[in-house]
Amino acid sequence: MIVGTAGHIDHGKTALLQALTGQAGDRRPQERLRGMTIDLGYLYAALAPDAPLTGFIDVPGHERFTHNMLAGAQGIDLVLLVVAADDGVMPQTREHLAIVELLGIPRALVAITKCDRVDPLRVEQVRDQIEVLLAPGPFASAQITAVSSVTGQGVDALREALSSAQHEVVPRNRDGGFRLAIDRAFSVAGAGIVVTGTALSGQVALGDTLMLGALGKSVRVRGLHAQNQATATAFAGQRVALNLSAERLSLEQIHRGQWLLSEWLHAPTRRLDIEMHLLASECAAFEHFHPVHVHIGTQDVTGRVALLEGTSLPPGGRMFAQILLNVPVQAVKGDPLILRDQSAQRTLGGGRVLDPFAPSRQRRSGERLVQLQALSGTDSLEQALPALLANSDTGLDPQRLERQFNRPRDSWVLPADVRLIQTRLRPLLFGRERWHTMKASLLGHLGRFHQLEPDQLGPDRDRLRRFSGTALERATFLSLLDELMDSGEIVANGPWLHLPAHEVRLSPADDALWQQLQPLFEQPGFDPPWVRDLGHDEATVRLLLRKMARLGLLHQVVRDLFYTDTMLRQLAAMLLQLTAQNPVIQVTDFRDAAGLGRKRSIQILEYFDRIGLTRRMGNKRQIRLDNALARQSEH
Repeated sequence: MIVGTAGHIDHGKTALLQALTGQAGDRRPQERLRGMTIDLGYLYAALAPDAPLTGFIDVPGHERFTHNMLAGAQGIDLVLLVVAADDGVMPQTREHLAIVELLGIPRALVAITKCDRVDPLRVEQVRDQIEVLLAPGPFASAQITAVSSVTGQGVDALREALSSAQHEVVPRNRDGGFRLAIDRAFSVAGAGIVVTGTALSGQVALGDTLMLGALGKSVRVRGLHAQNQATATAFAGQRVALNLSAERLSLEQIHRGQWLLSEWLHAPTRRLDIEMHLLASECAAFEHFHPVHVHIGTQDVTGRVALLEGTSLPPGGRMFAQILLNVPVQAVKGDPLILRDQSAQRTLGGGRVLDPFAPSRQRRSGERLVQLQALSGTDSLEQALPALLANSDTGLDPQRLERQFNRPRDSWVLPADVRLIQTRLRPLLFGRERWHTMKASLLGHLGRFHQLEPDQLGPDRDRLRRFSGTALERATFLSLLDELMDSGEIVANGPWLHLPAHEVRLSPADDALWQQLQPLFEQPGFDPPWVRDLGHDEATVRLLLRKMARLGLLHQVVRDLFYTDTMLRQLAAMLLQLTAQNPVIQVTDFRDAAGLGRKRSIQILEYFDRIGLTRRMGNKRQIRLDNALARQSEH
């Protein structure tokens, strides 16, 4: 069990821990000189004979050091709220209580200290103050014990209450990846660099490789202590000290706020979707995009809060929000965080992380809010997944889900109606019904394209993607398209895509013009007319001939020069006959066989190069026998 103190400055938190444990604690020279706790202090003691060691975190009570208090409050199982009998409830008492409530710390005990300095009536008055303070929150039934660190009054009773609570601590998740928020880093002679913190999830063992900090430096665990005792393994819920080693690792590279993580969990982010709670004690509403200090883990960073369900949040209100951070953090779903004002003087509220990989677009859309509602209603991946998939146009990345929920993929139990689509970039999860709907929608868009452009065989892949207006990434869209082509619901003719029943229809005007031009292209020989020689408006003719080329009836060899498909196949067959005698094609041989000039022969050969029938090597060419036109010309 990890116990953390909370309370106003000079209310006797450090002295109480010394009375409970018999240990003076981790006090720095500056703290002894000033008579106050400035940074975090740590103690380990058994609350009863043969009981496991309990970790105690002594936090500062001065308002200027609330950021240190927040670093120590992460990961504790029970808060020991300390209120001095002579002062009673004070401002930092209220702020610390608000913080531990926002963090979701499950248990609390209250100690009224310095009872030796006041009469019993004053103790009862302070008890009444505390009961009123706790009544609206989750600690309304917390046990209150009057103690004196000087005389020992009530110390045994408080120790027994702590020991009883230790048996009720709910173990933290040991199945996910290891996560530790660093609160101290120092160097030990003969051992090297040591970092400490509370393990928030997973397990770690000697020899493991972890990722350190936002840059993800790879470090190895060469030594390990849990609850102040040497061990080979440590797990979530324990105070852990790790002796780290790595190439060019220095103490200057490590500081409070960094994370130590399992390698697969490392995923720094600057956008967090959260469920935000503004304290009822606030005097004014919280406005959209207001700057804040964000405390998550042991990290203190700045950013802005974008409200997702309105432009302001009244005191005591709750709302989905997105935090845009100035520096990256590590987070998983369910992580608690605290929001303080821009000057870091006042606690505003807090929340819990719903999605550490929040989207930058459509963050206020109805579909996204439904997803956030599903995430706020459960901690289970399997329970949230149907709503997430049903409201996603782009699918869900399994790797992101692993990191979001801290659940390795091999532990998932996916519903039967979920599909894993292997795209060319990465696998994505889709609901079967959603995937089917997207295929039907794409077929509808292709049918509409045919209606709008009846004289075209169809669009290519990228044009169809733009025409459909899909939000899918290109790789995912191609996977969707491949399935429709494999099933025969869409047909590919070269680069053009069309429905199986679609037939190209020229407009009446185009059809009439083609009837006039077609005989000019079918006359004997390999010298068709240029566009300018056809006796009609050049722009109109050029547009029609390009349509015919898209249909595969004509081939545009160079600008304004078109050959019929029959004529081009005859020229290809001629090349194959030439290569029967000599595998190397010379321009002069082709020129003589076709009866054309050298310039026209080169233009045709360069077109064959472009469509892959020939391969050019300097001034010579060879037939590429794997080309479809070459195979057809052999028959």
